Amino acid sequence: MNKSLSAQETKRYSLIIWKLLIGGIALFAIFISMIGLGLFGALPSFRDIEHPKSNQASEIIAEDGRPLGTYFVQNRSNVTYKDISENVINGLIATEDTRFKEHSGIDFKRTFSIIGYNLIGKKQGASTITQQLAKNLFPRESNLNFFSLVLTKFKEWIVAVKLERNYTKEEIITMYLNTVDFGNQAYGIKSAARVYFNTTPDKLTLTQAATLVGMQKGITMYSPTRHPERSRDRRNTVMAMMVKSELLTQQQFDEEKDKPLNLHFNAATVNDGIAPYFRSVLKNDIKTIFQEQSITKPDGTPYDLDRDGLKIYTTLNYNMQVYAEEAQKEYMKVLQAQFIASWKGRNPFKDKALQIEQGIKRSDRYKSLKLEGKSDEEITSDFNTKTEMTIFTWKGNIDTVMKPIDSVRYYKMLLRNAMMTMDPTNGHVKAWVGGINYEHFKYDQVKMGTRQVGSTAKPFTYAVAIENGYSPCYTVPNVPVTIDGYGEPWTPRNSGKPLPGSITLQKALAYSQNFVTAYLMKQVGPVAVSTLATKMGIPNVPAFPSICLGTFDSSVYNMVGAYGAFANKGTYTKPIYLLRIEDKNGVVLFSQKEIPKPIMSEEVAYVMTRMLKGVVTNGTGSRLNYKYKVNAPIGAKTGTTQNNSDGWFMAITPQLVTGIWTGCEDRAFHFISTSQGEGANTALPIFAGFIKRVYANPALKISHADFEAPKSGVSITFDCNQYQQQEEGTTELDEKLGF
Repeated sequence: MNKSLSAQETKRYSLIIWKLLIGGIALFAIFISMIGLGLFGALPSFRDIEHPKSNQASEIIAEDGRPLGTYFVQNRSNVTYKDISENVINGLIATEDTRFKEHSGIDFKRTFSIIGYNLIGKKQGASTITQQLAKNLFPRESNLNFFSLVLTKFKEWIVAVKLERNYTKEEIITMYLNTVDFGNQAYGIKSAARVYFNTTPDKLTLTQAATLVGMQKGITMYSPTRHPERSRDRRNTVMAMMVKSELLTQQQFDEEKDKPLNLHFNAATVNDGIAPYFRSVLKNDIKTIFQEQSITKPDGTPYDLDRDGLKIYTTLNYNMQVYAEEAQKEYMKVLQAQFIASWKGRNPFKDKALQIEQGIKRSDRYKSLKLEGKSDEEITSDFNTKTEMTIFTWKGNIDTVMKPIDSVRYYKMLLRNAMMTMDPTNGHVKAWVGGINYEHFKYDQVKMGTRQVGSTAKPFTYAVAIENGYSPCYTVPNVPVTIDGYGEPWTPRNSGKPLPGSITLQKALAYSQNFVTAYLMKQVGPVAVSTLATKMGIPNVPAFPSICLGTFDSSVYNMVGAYGAFANKGTYTKPIYLLRIEDKNGVVLFSQKEIPKPIMSEEVAYVMTRMLKGVVTNGTGSRLNYKYKVNAPIGAKTGTTQNNSDGWFMAITPQLVTGIWTGCEDRAFHFISTSQGEGANTALPIFAGFIKRVYANPALKISHADFEAPKSGVSITFDCNQYQQQEEGTTELDEKLGF
């Protein structure tokens, strides 16, 4: 039988226990104080907590405020509390921290309860939302030993308390939702809402919010893209916990629990999304601007577009960009089939060994093998050995086995295309399609690439002629013309059979007659035409007679800018697409506005718009009316270069100017027949598909209005019936006077 303790012994043991308890608490307090003082490693300062470092994506924003895409290492974009759906807040609190609004960073009541649960085998996490935020803001190192792990946990406690002292509950939960990882390169609730549901955080429904909150228990395990059933079950668990926390009624739960996930998944990669070519060019431009203008952070370090959360405001119209990409994809499938069919029974690679060799040397595969130190013989062997590869087709990417040299040949026969649309009144670029597929072909053909412009250059010569007093109704014999005085005598040929007899300038432009254009060049001289083209934003146009037929190279970007002067009453505005850049706090780092420059009289510009309209109503662009049923006041010019290597279509309305180019990467590969290779067949249909979509959307407010005549009137006669009467009257007067 055990002897009971005396009162004195009980008192002594109680004292020892109290001493041990108080001593333990004191030692723990000293230990925590030492951690707080940084004796076991530095803690984040208040400044660090105020300005936590995180890789925040920079956003590219369309003119209506919608995001075009992001530059990122981690696709993270921040939002404010008011921009987050209440469904997300309630779901998070119900599942992660039911006492979030009561505790001060550490929920000791929950902590001790969780310890008890873990001891009996029911594993549960004890971290509050504030502690999880501390962990997200200042991530721990991996592979820590037990002591370091415990030390880190206590550091998170201290940071959590500091967060609670310096921020409101709303700010803390917002910071948490801005830092958390949702998988699939979606960091933060804003990116997650866009990636998984193509929406914004404030519009997340109950089921959408519960799905995203549910992922926090395991990003991979409860991924709605990888494990949809498991994700749906977890979503319902989140909603059930909301019911338990009285943040949702049982009736609401019953109504929502059987609904499907309804994902609208948009993978967050640099290649995906709209306007990838534009975003690539824009990124390089911004880097150049920052460097040239010495725009840096307050501490003097350079901005990082992938990490510093900049806001980049552009002129692009989201809907027009989508329409341009859709129109390109829709028609290029058809045109590519035409192109391949046109070569049936023929060898397109005959006498093209040099071009194939150039294609090999430009390929990433060749450059990689060279870096590995491979000899020319080894590289040749590699290119002639079958291997697994993924190739682009208009039906989607195809995994196949083929010789790399055959892939070079395949891509040589793949038609490329580029398109840009601009508002001529202010130079704001509305749509930019730099190529057919950014994943496979990253070279931008809107601004970076240049090609021979062909007959789209003819209006520059006509504009100089109109400025020098010629009327669109002036009649010229449509016969060959020779121009001397610029090296060898130059006598251009006509493309196709020329129209017989004498024709008006209006008809000559409408049907793109080379002889009449050369006649005008002979009258006005190449210097005047070259000067005008330069004023219209096209550099490096040599003062030679052949420029009247477009023998020089230009980009789609510069050609659209040039045609903008016709549509904008003689005023040239260089195309702009970047309006301003702000840092993540809204401070403007850079801004710019358009700079209009009058380069021709309003009267000349107006007459040119009427002449360009004639190309559509009765000329090489007429299929826009009769085939595609686009009936609106549109001026245009088709362009086709030698051997049908390039097809162009330039179109103007009072509100939009569009330029489209189509051709192979290498000019040596082209359509055999002009009927298929001309701009009216390779480029015009894409414009038709685009503008029909634009006109069908009343929200864009692009009207069918005609070009406005100058308020001061037009002294140049463009009504050919009136012009003929004037000419006949002059002849009669000359006869009476004896001239």
